[in-house]
Amino acid sequence: MRAIKAVGYDMDYTLIHYHVEEWERQAYETLKKKLLADGWPVGNLQFEPVMVCRGLIIDTETGNLIKANRFGFVKKALHGTSALSFEKQRDVYQRTIVDLSESRWVFLNTLFSLSEGCMYAQLVDLLDRRELPGVMGYLELYRKVRSGLNDAHMEGELKAQIVADPERFVDLDPEIPLALLDQKNSGKKLLLITNSEWGYTSSMMTYAFDRYLPEGMTWQRLFDLVIVGARKPAFFTDESPFFEVVTQEGLLRPLTGKLSTTGVFLGGSAQELERHLSLSGDEILYIGDHMYGDVHVTKRLLRWRTGLILRELEDELRAIVDFQKQERELESLMQQKELLETELCGIRIQLQRKKSGYGPESATAEAALQDQAATLRQNLQALDQHVAPLAKASGEMGNSVWGLLMRAGNDKSHLARQMERHADIYTSRVSNLLYATPFVYLRSSRGSLPHDPLYAPERSGE
Repeated sequence: MRAIKAVGYDMDYTLIHYHVEEWERQAYETLKKKLLADGWPVGNLQFEPVMVCRGLIIDTETGNLIKANRFGFVKKALHGTSALSFEKQRDVYQRTIVDLSESRWVFLNTLFSLSEGCMYAQLVDLLDRRELPGVMGYLELYRKVRSGLNDAHMEGELKAQIVADPERFVDLDPEIPLALLDQKNSGKKLLLITNSEWGYTSSMMTYAFDRYLPEGMTWQRLFDLVIVGARKPAFFTDESPFFEVVTQEGLLRPLTGKLSTTGVFLGGSAQELERHLSLSGDEILYIGDHMYGDVHVTKRLLRWRTGLILRELEDELRAIVDFQKQERELESLMQQKELLETELCGIRIQLQRKKSGYGPESATAEAALQDQAATLRQNLQALDQHVAPLAKASGEMGNSVWGLLMRAGNDKSHLARQMERHADIYTSRVSNLLYATPFVYLRSSRGSLPHDPLYAPERSGE
């Protein structure tokens, strides 16, 4: 943070957090209304918040929702709303590696994706039962869902409901304005870069920020530049002109001069912004909630510093802490299991050598080895009776369907891998930067390797 000269922020789910279930249920209902108008039999469908989480991937070839590990191997899959059996999942994906650059896969990058994923899974069930009008496949079905949600956002119906009742939808955080004040007064330029239009941005920021700012100060004075309708990720990839927002109602005029700190601007590009700031690369930090539109493209093309807001991290950490006792018990049982398995493997190799007549001669008779192996197998079966329920509970931490956001089994999830590659920092909310201060030097922890010792070296004098 010491070397950062400008900090850019997304707005939705970054500077302003929403009550996720309220927002996504409203988005779901808006989409459902559009589908009903098209004659689709969706009247009995209900939003199921547990069914979908950020970081899942839609397979538009099969109609499946999947969770992959960092290597792209599928670890769990639902077809529609039903979990695939282990055998079926293996048959479908044993030769498949998830590569997000392929059009087949749709990565659920943000909390805004929850209503989309839930509706898609439910519609797959209807499609399989041939209850949807017209002939279509799983890809066409996804495009229908995506188009309907885009229309809901573009037509303004959904956001109009938010503006009309912000208390219902907005989760206020009084510490975010203070964190931004610290950054501004430490000499950093602050930028608001959002895809939301001016009217919505103004209403939401006024509601969430002005009450916590010094008397007489409004949210606009926090920022050196306010850019709305940014069209991210195109804002970071394309060269487009800026327009100035000249009235509260959103009237626009082409920008003929330079960007000013007193204006609000629409569109434009990151390249033009860099020229205006006389800054580039790692002098700029951009913080948002969208893995691709805010973090991936920004890091890959511009080499800006990047920060990801992952509000679900708070629930994830609580779930991990609450499960600590069971986790320790599970680890102990798994250590016992590994010891028994190692002993059994040793006996099996002795039996194999005796049978085939090679290698060192075992002093133990074959019958005795067979008895030892049988006893070990019985002990392993008994141990598995204790391991199974704990392993199941471990896999359901945080979300009863998908488990922890950052894990796929014992490995990192595909979402965690994307974060490692493209986000310099991640945290659950912008106000956490308040405790780091604008002067902190953030260092990454030492990476671990499978062969690292499991013990800490002794220190002299201890």
